[in-house]
Amino acid sequence: MYEDTSKLIVWQKAQELVLKIYEVTKNFPKDEQFGLTSQFRRAAVSIPSNIVEGKARGSNKDYNRFLLIARGSLEEVKYQMFLARDLKYIDEQKYKELLNLAMEVGRLLAGLIRKLG
Repeated sequence: MYEDTSKLIVWQKAQELVLKIYEVTKNFPKDEQFGLTSQFRRAAVSIPSNIVEGKARGSNKDYNRFLLIARGSLEEVKYQMFLARDLKYIDEQKYKELLNLAMEVGRLLAGLIRKLG
């Protein structure tokens, strides 16, 4: 089942977002290790994880529910990007890069949710 899900563009883009978030959070202050860094990473990982878990459930109803959870995690990640920018942990260019990728994931998730009905 995982092999099928990893072929989805939405999963691939969500995975790319996770990797980029791990990369940028390496440079966050050490006193954020158990705060924003941890929360940012967990929320990001939740996106592709819920895509995979939902697909594995075997019904469109369950899949849709997990995609909605993934979308909620994506919104959390978008806020954390905004906060990290305001705290000067990431610069404006990195913020825009991450936000563009997050918006793409959001569009792909919305399309898949619509497709499932």
